Amino acid sequence: GSQVVTDYLSVGGLLEDLNKLRFNVVGYGCTTCIGNSGPLPEPISKAIEEHKLITAAVLSGNRNFEGRVNPLTRYNYLASPPLVVAYAIAGTMLTDLMTEPVGQGADGEDVWLGDIWPTSDEIHQLMKYAMNGKTFQANYGKVKTEPGELWEKIKGVSGETYTWPKSTYIAEPPFFKDFKLEHLPAREQGPGEPGKKEAVSVRRARVMALFGDSITTDHISPAGSIKEQSPAGEWLKEHGVQKADFNSYGSRRGNHDVMVRGTFANVRIKNLMIPAGADGSREEGGLTLFQPGNEKIFIYDAAMKYMAAKTPTIIFAGEEYGTGSSRDWAAKGTALLGIKAVVARSYERIHRANLVGMGVLPLQFKGTDSWQTLGITGDETFDVLLGTELKHQQDATLVIHDLDGGTRNVRVTLRIDTPIEVDYYKHGGILPFVLRQLLAA
Repeated sequence: GSQVVTDYLSVGGLLEDLNKLRFNVVGYGCTTCIGNSGPLPEPISKAIEEHKLITAAVLSGNRNFEGRVNPLTRYNYLASPPLVVAYAIAGTMLTDLMTEPVGQGADGEDVWLGDIWPTSDEIHQLMKYAMNGKTFQANYGKVKTEPGELWEKIKGVSGETYTWPKSTYIAEPPFFKDFKLEHLPAREQGPGEPGKKEAVSVRRARVMALFGDSITTDHISPAGSIKEQSPAGEWLKEHGVQKADFNSYGSRRGNHDVMVRGTFANVRIKNLMIPAGADGSREEGGLTLFQPGNEKIFIYDAAMKYMAAKTPTIIFAGEEYGTGSSRDWAAKGTALLGIKAVVARSYERIHRANLVGMGVLPLQFKGTDSWQTLGITGDETFDVLLGTELKHQQDATLVIHDLDGGTRNVRVTLRIDTPIEVDYYKHGGILPFVLRQLLAA
């Protein structure tokens, strides 16, 4: 947010009317788009949860992901600022403002959208305040002359290496843990066949989740508020952080302990491994069925148990996996959970590349194949076989080991799309690749 906006709204005579409508300036920074708009009044949130109400938010920001504005708003509509004001006055999304009145005036007469909508002339008259260069220069000039008391109190550090503080906001990342200068191009994840060399293979992997279409990076790595009864919330409480100070995943992206616990923790994500209810509804939240045994636990907790047993895991998804913001933590968190491969019907371009960059295999179903058509339920184990030489966009074999002892082979496409991505993957990701390049120079 910019203080210049407050200036030109005030000079233009709009701020007073906006304040009367409860559109107040509450701060400068990320708010609704990152889930920092604050909690709903307790009676309202209680009513929503008790009666399972479907509620909506209307905002002029840039994000409308599920649960992003507030965990309790299932629908989030993006609109122009005057339309946001109009719907706030109407108080419901069930009103079609093109054919129904916004409300009634003090005289009891209907007030229509056209009655309150600004004309082009009115907008152009006010634009001169927003396009005043002197206002910007005066405001931003204060950064040098009046940096602020808090900024002035910050003490910098010097030295060749950074001394990591004891903090729940920033911590030394684990991406170079156990780093070795040499690398082995032939890698195998999980129990394999002794003496059999392959370019890469994933053996006896368990399913971490079965997802539908359009799983966004915000589903994978939410940036909004942190629930108290979640792995990340529990970790923060264990480290002395009060619920009021949890802040958001976005604000704690410098701490991998928080972010890995937040991976697949979106309150609206649906893992279709978990059977539907009697009414067909699906349970929401970052849960999975730990196998064997169908134990329903958080995805993070399942990942830690699988990793302790040296069992690789795999994700299945539908179309447009990884759509949305190009959020690096969606791939980083996936890798830190020990997930070795994702098999989807299609990918968002940047997230696919980020998966490769973190050493996670992106695989794509061929033709009309999907985990649904193949009858995958989540209690199977899987092998991913790529042969003796890793090549970009080659065919791979997905071996399905069914619970009854049967085995099925399915051809999939390796979505490592370029030769340089092959090198990244062979090195375990782009970070080890770059570091080895630097050390070898």
